[in-house]
Amino acid sequence: MANWVEGRVIRLRQWTDELYSIQVDAQVAAFTAGQFTRLALEIDGEMVARPYSFVNGPDNPVHEFYFITVRDGPLTHELVKLKPGDAIHLAPKGAGFFILDEVPQADCLWMLSTGTALGPFLSILTTDAAWQRYRKIVLVHAVRTASELAYRDEIKALLERYPDRLQFIPFVSREDTDFAIKARVPAAIEDGQLEQRTGIAINTADSQVMICGNPDMVRDTVAVLETRGLKKNRRRDPGHITTEQYWKS
Repeated sequence: MANWVEGRVIRLRQWTDELYSIQVDAQVAAFTAGQFTRLALEIDGEMVARPYSFVNGPDNPVHEFYFITVRDGPLTHELVKLKPGDAIHLAPKGAGFFILDEVPQADCLWMLSTGTALGPFLSILTTDAAWQRYRKIVLVHAVRTASELAYRDEIKALLERYPDRLQFIPFVSREDTDFAIKARVPAAIEDGQLEQRTGIAINTADSQVMICGNPDMVRDTVAVLETRGLKKNRRRDPGHITTEQYWKS
C-alpha cells in the first residue's frame, strides 16, 4: 500500500445511468489544475486502478472525479457501490501535462471537450491563472444527449462570475434542442458554426486551443485546425494546439 494514499468517500453523485462523480477526502500532494491521479480499490485481493482527472481546483481540499461506468470495467462497477465513509485509494500525487503552464498566452483560449473530459477544464477554470492569461475563454462540452450535460450549476456560476469573458457552448449530437449545436466538434469548426455562435475566430494570431476527449474527436479536430495553419504545441516549438485523449477504462 506504500504507493497509495487512503482516502474516504464524501459523496457519490449520479448524473445519468452511466455518469457519476465521486468526492473524496484524501491527503495527497498539491497538484496543478488539469492534472490527473489514479483511483484504486482492492478487488479480489489485488489493487485495481485507473486514471481520472481532478475536477476540483487545487485550492479545494475535496477531490472530485467524473467518470462513466464501463460495461466490462472492473473498477467503475465497484466505484458506484461506494457510500460516504468508505475507503478508496489515490496515487500520492497528480500527474500529466494538460496544464496551462504548457499553453502559450493568447487573446482567446478554446477548451474543447467530450463527455467526462469536461473535468480538467472545470479544474482549470477555478484558477486565477486562467483569467490572468486569457481575455476570452470558450468552453465546449460535447455529449450525445442533453441529460449528459453535467455540472450545469458550476458552469452557470462561472458564467455569472465572468459574464463578459466566458462563453459556454454545448453540443448535443443525438437530440434536437433549442440551445445546443447538433454536430461533431470538428464539423462545427470546419463549417464555421462554432465561430458564428461565439463571434470569435479561431486563428493563428490570437487563439490557443486545448482539446480533451475521445481519440476520434481529438484527431479530427486537430486535423481541421491544422488546415488553418494552427500547429501542436511543443516545448521547443510553441504552437496553438494542446491535446489530451480520454477514453473509457
